[in-house]
Amino acid sequence: MSASTRIILFGASGRMGQEILRVAPSQSGIELVSALVRPGSPLDGEPVWPNRSASLAFGSTLEPELQGEVLVDFSNAASFDAALALALQREMALVSGTTGLSEQQRAELDAAAQRIPVLWSANFSIGVALLRRLVAEAARVLGDEFDVEIIEAHHNRKRDAPSGTALTLGRAVAEARGQDLDDVACYARHGADEARARGEIGFASVRGGDIVGDHTVLFAGDGERMEFVHRAGTRALFARGALLAARWIAGRSAGRYTLDQAVAAPGSGRGC
Repeated sequence: MSASTRIILFGASGRMGQEILRVAPSQSGIELVSALVRPGSPLDGEPVWPNRSASLAFGSTLEPELQGEVLVDFSNAASFDAALALALQREMALVSGTTGLSEQQRAELDAAAQRIPVLWSANFSIGVALLRRLVAEAARVLGDEFDVEIIEAHHNRKRDAPSGTALTLGRAVAEARGQDLDDVACYARHGADEARARGEIGFASVRGGDIVGDHTVLFAGDGERMEFVHRAGTRALFARGALLAARWIAGRSAGRYTLDQAVAAPGSGRGC
């Protein structure tokens, strides 16, 4: 592995792609070698950093001679297959934060991990990684005596609901209680005429304005409530987490990896 990790950014025109481009120059050990956008994008051919001397331009294809160690993907579910195919074709590690994936796409991630290193996360915040651990521990201690509701809020352009992070938190709770989330999740109560089922995990989604990302996990029992809350005020924290993961995964053997592993690794500067 070179001193600086060579990164291909897929989905460079999106909100997270743009944030990674803004943050990358200030991150040590990172060399961004390609910023990929969809064919026909108005950014195609434009300079990535107009006010800098760097000559990198947006592109819609990856030149055959251009080599990268890690493909960082923040596209969307419709473009995800192309990102995964490119990582496999070039034998690059994949770091992806694309949410709204189908079961088939999740299965393809598992299959890809037989050939390349793969790290997918619904949220690259270090705080959310800690939140997941905390709610899992609370679920183990409290069991299904406490009702669990997960409330998430995002900007008005977000397409998938519940958010990938909310589902990740729900799975953490379900697994800690020995449940399968698919069996106990409740995504809507409009028109319901039955009482809340014991052991159910409820989800509520809010979409509005420019909310970066808020997640609350509520444990409600008889006479007491506990709330675990994470609020993201800037997308920069997700970009920094994704680039940390990219530095960490470069050069590793094929397999599935997690953000927890990356942030807890010696030399990462983080731990949780």
